Amino acid sequence: MAAESSMTTGWIRLGQELAISEGFDRCGVAAVPEPGSFEDYVELGMLEAWVEAGHAGEMEYLKRRDAQGALLRSSLRVALPWARSVLVCALNYNNEAPHSLEEFSPDAGWIARYAMGGCNAEHGVSQPSDYHHVLMEKLRYVESGLRERLRVEFESRCYVDTGPVIERVYAKYAGIGWVGKNTCILDQKLGSWMFLGVIVTSLPVLSGVSVEIAPDRCGSCTRCIDACPTQAITAPHQLDASRCIAYLTIEKKGSIDEELRPAMGRHVFGCDICQEVCPWNNPPGSRKFALTTTPELQAREELVNPALEWLASLDNAGFKRVFKSSPVERTGLKRLKRNAAIAMGNSGERKFLPRLLEWADGTDPVLAEAAVWAAKRIEIRGGHRSGPTPREAGAFSEPRRSQGPRTLC
Repeated sequence: MAAESSMTTGWIRLGQELAISEGFDRCGVAAVPEPGSFEDYVELGMLEAWVEAGHAGEMEYLKRRDAQGALLRSSLRVALPWARSVLVCALNYNNEAPHSLEEFSPDAGWIARYAMGGCNAEHGVSQPSDYHHVLMEKLRYVESGLRERLRVEFESRCYVDTGPVIERVYAKYAGIGWVGKNTCILDQKLGSWMFLGVIVTSLPVLSGVSVEIAPDRCGSCTRCIDACPTQAITAPHQLDASRCIAYLTIEKKGSIDEELRPAMGRHVFGCDICQEVCPWNNPPGSRKFALTTTPELQAREELVNPALEWLASLDNAGFKRVFKSSPVERTGLKRLKRNAAIAMGNSGERKFLPRLLEWADGTDPVLAEAAVWAAKRIEIRGGHRSGPTPREAGAFSEPRRSQGPRTLC
């Protein structure tokens, strides 16, 4: 038993050392309990009810089950029977960009902080980067280092938002931080601006090995709940993802519920509001916590408060040039333009009417419908620029129907 305990503490210490040397800010290890056992994590047991309540929206990957009907994410052992431990690595992505709640031009949109990252290449031209790739490269280094130095056979898989694992749960039990009321993992010194990557392994974590679990330090604070524009945080630690602006602008296909559109503001990809208002991200006497030192995660100037008309003008080639290999790429140009149309409507800027009228008369039914809604909203709000009203310009006619099959966003 002493030898096994020494082995456990040895590989955990080695994994942490490798992770920190590779640039991760935090690293810890959590055991993978048997599903339904006394040691199993209570948070995983809540997944079934959450999915059944419809809170996953259209994210079908969260609803996948095994042959016996168990949700794959209800326990790592459902999808990976050999899993015994999870090495959780956290990387700070906070950058110099302002917050979305700060004043900015009414004709600009907002891209979530995690997705505006990139690095400067030759001649000062910024290049997009995807945190999935950035973290995966670092995780592979840690994984290979464990194999080389432990010299024992073990199975492992590296995941960055792609595997059958609820990262924040294992991050909590690995000692990375506590789960805030907005469901983000929180660290006293880093706040919640953290990416999580994991290495699932067959290496054991003996019950006698203690991990210091961070206490919940949210207290009576409800700032994140109160600030959510769409009331997606329905109660402390409970998120209805189908109402979340991040879900609506990134995951939601087709038309977005009209009831939720006004609250989306000018968000075109993701949302940071519940993190921006968190006191742990804004400690007294300091506007921000430590900034990321990872070159690939620095803010790209053109993606900080991007001009909505610029986003609207992108064609397929332009979209690929700006967003290829970035998180925005997976949303696609069609959905980005749908989001831009809603943001234009919420801006109240009449100068967007020509673009909205063009889209309203287009062949993409989802974009056309969003453009008609946006033009109506600008008229209702009175508009802030000169030019014909939407009604005078005929914006309220039904969007033109295409003559052939149409592909929805």
